[in-house]
Amino acid sequence: MDMKFGSGLERKFCQMEAALTVTDGAVIEGYASLFGKSDQGGDVVQPGAYAASLKAMASAERRVKMLWQHDPSQPIGVWDEVREDERGLFVKGRILTEVEKGREAAALIGAGAIDGLSIGYRTKRAEKDARGQRLLHDLELWEVSLVTFPMLPEARVGAKGDTPETGLMRELAEALEAARRDLAAE
Repeated sequence: MDMKFGSGLERKFCQMEAALTVTDGAVIEGYASLFGKSDQGGDVVQPGAYAASLKAMASAERRVKMLWQHDPSQPIGVWDEVREDERGLFVKGRILTEVEKGREAAALIGAGAIDGLSIGYRTKRAEKDARGQRLLHDLELWEVSLVTFPMLPEARVGAKGDTPETGLMRELAEALEAARRDLAAE
């Protein structure tokens, strides 16, 4: 489900399939959004949904913000690269370990405790399909956060250095999430 704010800003969580990597303790890269995948709220981001927003930000010489858990008072780094490709919204940036929350985020990602990305955006154009899913065609991207609970169930994040134990924990978490969805559907 999307989280909405009085200003119309929404959040969409995305946990990637071994797509987020951490190197040198602070450089991260991965996908903040996948095209064509339905999230738990029934939303599906369409290819090209970020194009106009990214172009406008580049023209204004602004950057997408890197936040901790969507808290605007806690920027934890910078996204050096934010672009669309055939798979989704790719991001690459640096966690600022000089910032307290940045140090914490790097440690939590490295340990496998944090494995999600989430976008903060405003919907500019969307439509419902025959199944009631919201197809998102044009989004104004504001920020990409590192988060605890992502929203896209098909996707996972894997940090470099994953061990078999963390892989097993991820499988267990996936099984529990599938059971939760089945119970909610009853």
